[in-house]
Amino acid sequence: MPLLEDTIGVEDLILLEPLAEESLLKNLQLRYENKEIYTYIGNVVISVNPYQQLPIYGPEFIAKYRDYTFYELKPHIYALANVAYQSLRDRDRDQCILITGESGSGKTEASKLVMSYVAAVCGKGEQVNSVKEQLLQSNPVLEAFGNAKTIRNNNSSRFGKYMDIEFDFKGSPLGGVITNYLLEKSRVVKQLKGERNFHIFYQLLAGADAQLLKALKLERETSHYAYLNREISRVDGMDDVSNFRDVQNAMTVIGFSEEEIRQVLEVTAMVLKLGNVELADEFQANGTQASGIRDGRGIQEIGEMMSLNSKELERALCSRTMETAKEKVVTALNIIQAQYARDALAKNIYNRLFNWIVYRINESIKVGTGEKKKVMGVLDIYGFEILQDNSFEQFVINYCNEKLQQVFIEITLKEEQEEYKREGIPWTKVDYFDNGIICNLIEHNQRGILAMLDEECLRPGVVSDSTFLAKLNQLFSKHGHYESKVTQNAQRQYDHTMGLSCFRICHYAGKVTYNVSSFIDKNNDLLFRDLSQAMWKAKHPLLKSLFPEGDPKQSSLKRPPTAGAQFKNSVAILMKNLYSKNPNYIRCIKPNEHQQRGQFSSELVATQARYLGLLENVRVRRAGYAHRQVYWPFLERYRMLTRSTWPSWNGEDREGVKKILEELNVASEELAFGKTKIFIRSPKTLFHLEEQRRLRIQQLATLIQKTYRGWRCRTHYQQMRKSQILISAWFRGNMQKQRYGKMRASALLIQAFVRGWKARKNYRKYFRSGAALMLANFIYKSLAQKFLLGLKNNLPSTKVLDNKWPTAPYKVFNVANQELRQLFYQWKCKKFLDKLSPVQVEALKEKLCASELFKDKKASYPQSVPVPFRGDYIGLQGNPKLQKLKGGEEGPILMAESVRKVNRGNGKTSSRILLLTRRHVILTDTKKSQTKTVIGLDNVAGVSVTSLRDGLFSLHMSELSSVGSKGDFLLISDHVIELLTKMYQTVLATLQKQLPVTMTEKFSVRFKQSSVAVKVTQGPAGGGNGKISCKKKGSHNLEVTVQ
Repeated sequence: MPLLEDTIGVEDLILLEPLAEESLLKNLQLRYENKEIYTYIGNVVISVNPYQQLPIYGPEFIAKYRDYTFYELKPHIYALANVAYQSLRDRDRDQCILITGESGSGKTEASKLVMSYVAAVCGKGEQVNSVKEQLLQSNPVLEAFGNAKTIRNNNSSRFGKYMDIEFDFKGSPLGGVITNYLLEKSRVVKQLKGERNFHIFYQLLAGADAQLLKALKLERETSHYAYLNREISRVDGMDDVSNFRDVQNAMTVIGFSEEEIRQVLEVTAMVLKLGNVELADEFQANGTQASGIRDGRGIQEIGEMMSLNSKELERALCSRTMETAKEKVVTALNIIQAQYARDALAKNIYNRLFNWIVYRINESIKVGTGEKKKVMGVLDIYGFEILQDNSFEQFVINYCNEKLQQVFIEITLKEEQEEYKREGIPWTKVDYFDNGIICNLIEHNQRGILAMLDEECLRPGVVSDSTFLAKLNQLFSKHGHYESKVTQNAQRQYDHTMGLSCFRICHYAGKVTYNVSSFIDKNNDLLFRDLSQAMWKAKHPLLKSLFPEGDPKQSSLKRPPTAGAQFKNSVAILMKNLYSKNPNYIRCIKPNEHQQRGQFSSELVATQARYLGLLENVRVRRAGYAHRQVYWPFLERYRMLTRSTWPSWNGEDREGVKKILEELNVASEELAFGKTKIFIRSPKTLFHLEEQRRLRIQQLATLIQKTYRGWRCRTHYQQMRKSQILISAWFRGNMQKQRYGKMRASALLIQAFVRGWKARKNYRKYFRSGAALMLANFIYKSLAQKFLLGLKNNLPSTKVLDNKWPTAPYKVFNVANQELRQLFYQWKCKKFLDKLSPVQVEALKEKLCASELFKDKKASYPQSVPVPFRGDYIGLQGNPKLQKLKGGEEGPILMAESVRKVNRGNGKTSSRILLLTRRHVILTDTKKSQTKTVIGLDNVAGVSVTSLRDGLFSLHMSELSSVGSKGDFLLISDHVIELLTKMYQTVLATLQKQLPVTMTEKFSVRFKQSSVAVKVTQGPAGGGNGKISCKKKGSHNLEVTVQ
């Protein structure tokens, strides 16, 4: 048992006090609000839908619950699945898990959790994993074709499902068998407001690619199809595109071939297109009503897609052949009958397609007949239903739940009786409501409601729902669980809620009123033979296989079994199956109608609790003894309550339990001692034991705390004492070491002083005063002489660029060594200068000036260093015209070379000869040798040059000069380093001022009355040959690119 003091509410409703509907609802609400959605009734699990993901699932929780027994942890669906699986694996007992509840209560999710748990805990291996994957992947396929959005639930199962999972002797899954019950095929042609058709239709239209839609002759918009609710096409939280891919993948995993998948989608598309077949009124020659196809395009497309004769299909939809042993009569259908035939065909095709899918899945997951196997069944079926208007579907659903309740009561009582017998405890008869009389009312072979319905359907003559109701009123007029307007009138009762076309049955869960309208039609479930034969004649393999009765060779005049008879037989087989297995129950409850988390509607839950018979379940479980437990766990839990059994008990477990209960004075009528278990009649006794245990635990906790605190203090004191002793020992030892060190140092110092004193005393005996100084001077002079002579013999070469110099042998000579090195270097430089001519000296001065101007500033400078400055680059001596251009007083031409003048207006260049004299810069025409421009050096305000490898430079004129009125000059020279160096020296020598030289890639040149901004950039080649290209950008910008 769980620790009751740590739980929220009561985890097992068998222990609920007082036992009433109000306390049961309060307990469920309390647990639900604290996110405890599972509660037990013995081994029955009640699951309240949380409408949210809770962190109580996954591998961690699976591993946790597989290692514990049912009652050792909190209530959980994993606990029930674990008990069922272990019983199947270890005891060879076939199991069945029955999951019931109304739509939206979480039945489908509960079945998924059970299957995922079993898949996780069973064996592993490639084949086993393949089988598990096929079993799990059957869920998305069946949900797509069998689930739909309803008002109550976005993913409501519209069919009942029973799956037998088959295991080998080791507990590994081998395969399974799925049985489906009563698909709600009427949904194919009609849905209520706010509801959708089956998911697969929307998934196909949303998820299929354009090529597939074209092949199926479909359009993506759902509003184009009459069978789909145009008001709602999408569901919040549901991705139809992704789900369609999941369905295709799941079908592939299960074993469907690509051809089979294509055929399934084609039949699904055919159902959609049937809804768009419009019928129109027509009249035959004799004036009788008939019908016809308004637009033959839809029939034509169906015929092309399904390889079907469209004319035969049109004839089958609009007429009916009545066949007897002697003749055939063809009758035309009016528009209402034709629409009924069309809808009946669509419903039958979809219903048979669904049955074929289940059959195909079973073929993939079935187990060979020769293998010995164990079976676990999972039943996910509709719960008890009471709607505003209850029809044939609710009648058979409630009949199925009535049978399940009968099974539950009988098996529960049988289990109780067997357990009492095993333990040797007398069994007393339990009073409970036996719903066998209700089951008999419905299913009796001669006098049951279903038998009367079949008889009415087969009776010749005029048959209607009213004649069926009259027969029921006559047959069950005095039955205690049957009511109608006629029986009430006979008993002089007045009930305005009872309609004239209704009857009422008092089910175990309450009274339900059924409207007999359409009972006959729904039970007959007729499909005209003409339509079956038309479908069989199709060349589409799957569609043809769905209608075997259409084969003329197999045609029979015998009527097929009715829907009620088929369902009754299915329920009988199901009941037989359940009786052969050990049942486990999961009761699912919907907390509110709005699918909102955290909301708990007491009225809605109370209604479901009555439908599920929860109080009845608790009363049956509590009949006799409410609680039982094996002796050893009981002894372990409560042995602390008596001195005789605490802290240890050495006797038998049963004797120890007796000792505890005797010393606690528990009344003997409250107890029964079985062979292996103790039985307790009232929950109050168990609560009394729990309260005593809680108080005792507080006492023991106080004792443990007191003992622990004393031990902790003693341990702490002993550790502190040991630490203090250790610290003291280390401290004393360190103090002694320090004292010894001081004493030893003092002794050594005294010894040193004594030895020094003795040495000085002996020195004074043998040496005169001052001898040491003379010896020191002699030694120093000897070292100095040796150093200088060594330097004389090892002098470096007299080359100016040779900087080698020997190092001093002693640090004392370092200063003198540096002075001698400097003197030697100056002497070498003077000797080198003495050998140079005046011209060479001037050339070196120019190189020195260029170094000061351009070193580490312009990229082309390093290449100019080894090249001597020539001055004349145009052959000036052989051109007397150019020599005459300078004035007689100008002196020699300092620099003559070809330059390119950049036109500031358009960026184009023109060749010029530049002559540099002592006072002017002369620009002449290269062809005519005529002076173009004479620039006085005193008018040059500055020079701008770039830091790149180019030869571009600008001569900035002073504004007051006559030449300056024209603007600045932008020139390109191949010897820009030499030219600007000579110009700088000439200005300095002639005008006694420095010429400003600016290194920049952005500068401005004056042009007439305005200025032009020059921007120099490095080309993509980066560091090339220095070629320049100029490009004018607008009227005031010039871009220069250096390649």
